[in-house]
Amino acid sequence: MSLVIPAAPPACVPVQGGGLFPVRRIYCVGRNYAEHAQEMGFTGREPPFFFMKPADAVLPVADGSVGTMHYPPQTANLHHEIELVVAIGTGGRDIAVADAARHIWGYAVGLDMTRRDLQNDMKKQGRPWCIGKAFDESAPIAPLRPIASTGELLRGAITLSVNGQLRQKGDLSELIWNVAETIATLSAAWTLQPGDLIFTGTPAGVGAVVRGDVMEGSIEGLGTLRVKVE
Repeated sequence: MSLVIPAAPPACVPVQGGGLFPVRRIYCVGRNYAEHAQEMGFTGREPPFFFMKPADAVLPVADGSVGTMHYPPQTANLHHEIELVVAIGTGGRDIAVADAARHIWGYAVGLDMTRRDLQNDMKKQGRPWCIGKAFDESAPIAPLRPIASTGELLRGAITLSVNGQLRQKGDLSELIWNVAETIATLSAAWTLQPGDLIFTGTPAGVGAVVRGDVMEGSIEGLGTLRVKVE
């Protein structure tokens, strides 16, 4: 049966060395570093929780370039959150922690941009806060690195600077729920599929950016993501 309207092209993320990774879904883990949980008013190792962004929220940025993110509407408090992104290459349901690495295609540096004022308003009203997280260009991302070239990432510095000033600093080893545990928990609720991206959480130091600011996020072994807000 023919389509009644043209199909949208798939959202894709470039791969280091060539090729494109088609994005199916974007899962995000909330409050997955202890100090960030504390700065958001929470403590302890609470059970992991998730929210989602649409696939076309990705804003791919080529290696060595500075991407452009447009300041989104309806907010006066746009926050940066630097994160390790995990790309799923082999799907599955009820994946065991010990088997999780087999399902990883690769990794990237990503930003979970957040309209914090809108998110906080929705929280106060007990309403879903998709409007704070799932907007256009809310997921800038650097090219994916295959796990075959990086190895499994269990530790490594993760940082973000704005206009050359350090804002966020942590280590992947400080994740409350590590990547394998996150994959196992997600796959108990959803059947993971090739093309899924997982934003794994951000360290402490989140804060606002304005037009003209340049964000520079780095993860040891994965390079650097640079994005200017316009």
